[in-house]
Amino acid sequence: MNTAGTIDRPLTHDPKKQAPMKPSTYEPAGSATQDVTTSGATDSRQNRTREMQLIPEAMARAHMHERLHEAERERQALRLVTARRMQRRAERASRRARRALAMAVMQ
Repeated sequence: MNTAGTIDRPLTHDPKKQAPMKPSTYEPAGSATQDVTTSGATDSRQNRTREMQLIPEAMARAHMHERLHEAERERQALRLVTARRMQRRAERASRRARRALAMAVMQ
């Protein structure tokens, strides 16, 4: 993707390679707050608009990612519960078998 930099992420940090600053046409010359714009400001605004339009998609992607992790954790918990239940069942069967063997040897 070959897009111009934004205010948050400038294309370059070298001041000599950045677009020249021009005085604003909105403020009269010599005003207390001099507003300056760059020639790449429209590209920056378009880039920010594109990012703003992609925010809901990014949020939906993050939400789905979290839901998938949550479902995986629930599956792991269910497998653990099932494994413990089967272990208790096997231990009960083992005790019954030992008891039956002991009864058979006693007679």
